[in-house]
Parts: sequence; structure tokens; C-alpha cells
Amino acid sequence: MKLQFLGANRQVTGSQYYLRAGQTRLLIDCGMFQERQYLDRNWDSLPVPPREIDALLLTHAHLDHCGLIPKLVREGFRGKIYTTAASADLAEIILRDSAHIQVEDAAYKRKRHRKEGRTGKHPEIPLYDENDVERALPYFQPIPYHEPIQLNGVTIRFLDAGHVLGSAFLVLDAVENGQRRRIVFSGDLGMRDRPILRDPETIDQADYLIIESTYGDREHDHGPSVMEQLTRVVKETSARGGHVVIPVFALERAQELLFYFSRLYREGKLPPLPIFLDSPMAVRITEVFRRHRECLDEETQALIDADESPFNFPNLHLVSTVEESKQINTMTVPSVIMATSGMCTAGRIKFHLRHNIVRPESTILFVGYQARGTLGRQILDGNPQVRIHGKEWPTRARIEQIHGLSGHADRPALLSWLSEIKQPPKSVFVTHGEENASLAFAETIRNRFGWRASVPEYMDEVELE
Repeated sequence: MKLQFLGANRQVTGSQYYLRAGQTRLLIDCGMFQERQYLDRNWDSLPVPPREIDALLLTHAHLDHCGLIPKLVREGFRGKIYTTAASADLAEIILRDSAHIQVEDAAYKRKRHRKEGRTGKHPEIPLYDENDVERALPYFQPIPYHEPIQLNGVTIRFLDAGHVLGSAFLVLDAVENGQRRRIVFSGDLGMRDRPILRDPETIDQADYLIIESTYGDREHDHGPSVMEQLTRVVKETSARGGHVVIPVFALERAQELLFYFSRLYREGKLPPLPIFLDSPMAVRITEVFRRHRECLDEETQALIDADESPFNFPNLHLVSTVEESKQINTMTVPSVIMATSGMCTAGRIKFHLRHNIVRPESTILFVGYQARGTLGRQILDGNPQVRIHGKEWPTRARIEQIHGLSGHADRPALLSWLSEIKQPPKSVFVTHGEENASLAFAETIRNRFGWRASVPEYMDEVELE
């Protein structure tokens, strides 16, 4: 058995692994690289011909895990794409949106480069378009949690990872030369006791473990509650006459914020100011949440049954059209504006930032992880000016960050999850974290459990004995 690391190695995007077990060839995730210094990798060819891959196993529908699927199919992949039903529905929305954004961005950059008298590189050419997405969709094969899949001597199960709707970690039992080995891919693991979703499941045995480390070097802030933080930021910004602009991930973070704003509104803790969710994709994803009640926790199901759905309350405005989006920035009354993308790399959030980052009365509120090199990270790091749509804008708005909303398990939660494993794995491979985080978490694993833990480099290949 051989495992090759094709992404999310010493950084947090582009998740992709290639596993050879006997005659079976599996790709685990097929994510897009989103950090600026790694964008060229999106155009690279796989080290193995896509047509030789038997199946793709998709842990969840975030773009850094599914974003290169249309390219994979265009280049020859013809196997099935196994994932949960919720993830299949979400991936269709996210991939269609990604194709649309790439085509628009490529056209915009070609126009700007011609105006500036220069030529660009890959960004002038969309990585794929909506036709590529359409060709990829028939290969998706929804699989219920816990239902085993048999592929030439490999048994695969999807277990709930508690990260986003439909997210899973993978348990693969592979037989080669008469010996059975269990290989576990954590995908992205969530925190316990979060709203909307069920808690992550656990395992008690693994021979080889590939685990994420997004927050492997730190513990989430356990200060004021999310409700208290949101209340403070919104009230202070409203008193100044400004807008609260929140870059959100269309999947999970947007719905989680709706959960909190719904409670604050129903409990009378916030004035009834307009709350906009300005993202056609996030609006469609919210509909998927309504359809897949089997993924929701008991509290959320009870709220829906009591006609207090967190996805529907009086001052909420779900914005789909471009004209509606433009109208938001003509409003003079204070409001909350949530828009994608979560790291400010594309989408409508850039337009709202242009209108508000220069306004001292407004607040840019970050509620999720900002990868190195992204516009969101530049703003959060306090850059005095940032480049948006080809122009430099001074940062005058108040910059805030709310803690307690992360969809990723922190170091204590990851260690708690690992502690359920009763026998030492032969090897633990730490991935999906910035280099310092991954190295620190690997060292923590070695010190805490005495297990063999390493941090692979991009394109490394290891033999699973």
C-alpha cells in the first residue's frame, strides 16, 4: 500500500490524497488551492492519470476539498464520487458557483490586464466552467453514514465529522497480501456542542491516521459567548451609524450566524436592524439545510418543529440578485451584511468591503479562519491599505474578530478525539495546517501519546507496511 500527499501539506487548502491498496486506486478529496502562493498548483496535472483512479472519496463539500472535481473529470476520471447525500447536494451548488466566479474573474482580469498593458497567467483562463461542472455531476454517488462500500478488497465507511453539513471522516479497511490495515482520513473535524450539527463521532482503532491540524497549535478562545460578542459589535457599530460587514463561508458559517442572530432577535437582545445574507450560494445552501434534517442536532430540529427555524426570522433578508445586492450599499440605516467568500478571495464581499473599509463608523467582522496570503488575512493582520478589484483602499473601518465560531476542532478537541484510539497507530500523518501548526501538533502527539507522528511535504509518498 502506498499513500501520496497531493495537497494541504504544511498549508490548509488543496486537500488531496492518492492511495494505492492492492489493485485499487483511490483519490481522497480533490480540493482547490486557495492560498496565493500555491494557486499555480490548481493547473498542475495529477501524478497519476485520472482515468486510472477507481473512485474519489469526498469528505465534505468545502471548495478546498471538492473544488478541482470538474477539472479531474475533464482530464479523464470516470469513476464514482462517493460522499454523503448532503455533501453531494452542497457540492453541486458550490462547484456551480465556483465555475461562475472563475469565468467572471478571468474575464475581469483579461479586461484589466489589457487596460494596464500587461498580460497575466492562469487567472486569465478559467480553471473550468459550468459545462465542466455539468459533466462531473453524474459521477456523484450519495452514501449514507455507516453504510459500507466494497471496492476490490477495500471496505469504506463514512462517519460524521461534525464539521459542516454532511461532513465525514473516512474509515478504510484494506486487505493486501492477506493482511488487513485500517487507514483513517479525518477530513476536517468539528467541535462538540456546536449549534445545528451533531457532535463528531469517534473511532477506537487505526493502523494509519491522516489527521488535520488547522488549529493544532492552539485552543479556541473561551472568553465571552458568541451571542455576547455579536451583541457588542452590532450595538457599537449601530451607535456609530455604520454597517457590520461579515465575510462568511456560504457553507455552515452563514447558517450558524443565522442561528445566533435568530436567537438574539427573538430574545430582544438586538434592535430589529436589517440583516442581509447576500450570497445566492449561501441562500441555496440554507435550503439544503432545511432538506437534510437527518444531519441536524436535536435542538435545531426542535426549533424547526416549534416554527422557530433559525433560517427564517422577520428582519432577515436573503439576497440573490445583483440589483438587490447593489441596493444594500445605498442604505443609510445601520445593518448587518453577510456575504461570501469567507476569506474575501472572491464574490460579493469585495464590493461591500470597497464601500465600508474606508468608513470609520463601519466594522469588518471576521468569524472564520483566514489563510495566509488572502485578502481577509491582510485586513485582519492590520494592513493600512489593501488591494480590492485592482485598486488600493485605505483601511479605516474598525476590524474585529469573533472567537468561538470555528468549524474546526482546536488542539484540545483533536487530542480528545485521538484519545479514543486504544492502540497506537503505526503512523500518524499530520496535514491540513499551516506549517507551524502541523509541526507543533505532531510534536504534541508524540509527547502526549508516544505515537509516531510526522508532517509530510507536498508530493511525498509513503509505504504503508
